[in-house]
Amino acid sequence: MKLAALIRAGMLVSAVALLPTATAGLAAVDARSAEEFNKLFEVYRLVKQYYVDPVNDDKLLKGAIDGMLASLDPHSNYLDGNSFDRLETMIDGNYSGLGLSVQEDDGAVKVIAPFKGSPAEKAGIKAGDYITHLDGVLYYERDLDEAVEKMRGPAGTSIRLTIFRPGRDAPFDVTVTRGVIDLEPVTSALKDNSIGYISVNEFSRDVGADVQAALVDLRKQAAKGPVGHLSGVVLDLRQNPGGSLDEAVALSDLFLDKGDIVSQRGRISSENQVYRAESMIKGDAAKGLPVIVLVDAGSASASEIVAGALQDQRRAVIMGERTFGKGSVQSLLQLDAKSAVKLTTARYFTPSGHSVQEGGILPDIRVPQLSDPDARVRAQNEIRESDLRGHLINEAAIADKDLESDKTDDPRFKVTAEQLKKEGVTDFQLDYALRTLRRTDAKAMLAAAQAKAHAQAQPQKN
Repeated sequence: MKLAALIRAGMLVSAVALLPTATAGLAAVDARSAEEFNKLFEVYRLVKQYYVDPVNDDKLLKGAIDGMLASLDPHSNYLDGNSFDRLETMIDGNYSGLGLSVQEDDGAVKVIAPFKGSPAEKAGIKAGDYITHLDGVLYYERDLDEAVEKMRGPAGTSIRLTIFRPGRDAPFDVTVTRGVIDLEPVTSALKDNSIGYISVNEFSRDVGADVQAALVDLRKQAAKGPVGHLSGVVLDLRQNPGGSLDEAVALSDLFLDKGDIVSQRGRISSENQVYRAESMIKGDAAKGLPVIVLVDAGSASASEIVAGALQDQRRAVIMGERTFGKGSVQSLLQLDAKSAVKLTTARYFTPSGHSVQEGGILPDIRVPQLSDPDARVRAQNEIRESDLRGHLINEAAIADKDLESDKTDDPRFKVTAEQLKKEGVTDFQLDYALRTLRRTDAKAMLAAAQAKAHAQAQPQKN
């Protein structure tokens, strides 16, 4: 695999930068660590000599590396072989399978998110689900690559997944038919004749340019409709696990014409950096239109950079649920042609200096996903960054109880999923955003009409 392709693939799962690896090797290690290295080698020797079955060196050394990185934080890990291949296929999208983004969580296969429009999403698989069995075979404390390979296969073939969903009393089976996965980072549609809906599914290459092109196309569509203009934009970042830091900056810059976007700070001061508006895209591509950004617990990393920048700069209303809370930057350090280390090297901060780590982005308007019948119970069991073992601690030391202090039900959100289904509402959060923008446009049109009437009523001066 070419290094450039690897870097692009790695960027899909976190805010990633690229750093050169040190060549000094063990020469740079503190002399006081020599005794511990001797202990590591002695354990290796004992395993090779006394373990009940022969063990090859590759397995032992990979286990040592994995264990070292696992002791740091959940986002630092070792990539080789199938891990490289899996990331590359994520960026290329040229494979047949279910369309799931998964990770290992305490030995279990956990769904990060189903790709939009994928067979998995159509079958009802949700973020936060745990896949316990594949075709009746238990997959627990097994190699994640093995589970991924089992889920892939020729389009048209089926596989039975046993799902444990937090909030449900018992696991249940779902049969999913594999399809050709064609990942689309950006999709768009014109809603209500004048509102642009843009969904960003991942922050892979050219996302900023793709959203810019979508805005141009939506303006053209709206100009031909009964309203005659684009009246607002909904930017959907729900269930977006993140990706390229550069693309997060580009997307933010698309809507901003001044001020900071994000800053990153690490141990090495030379790596500290501030990203500012107008650095990648000139002007506000939405030309001052009202913007609503939809987020939820699956919005992480690069998604939180965009939401935080537009919120702090008062350029958009953030709507939905509190985000995941991943406020760290990973650097991809290549070891050789077939392996690399993804290492957490910095924290990032919003323009106001807010650290996203643990706490995430709090929406300006909290809107639950009432169209999901499991929403309430699932929300109580959702896993965020602060729940992951070994996560980085927020420097402000915010307690979980403070993050979850407001549990009062909003009287606006009493409708049930069954009632919404009868009304034809399948996505309550999006529906609420569209209704908000419709009211905003109506007020703006009324104000413009009143201003015009007032001007016409004034006596003309000759």
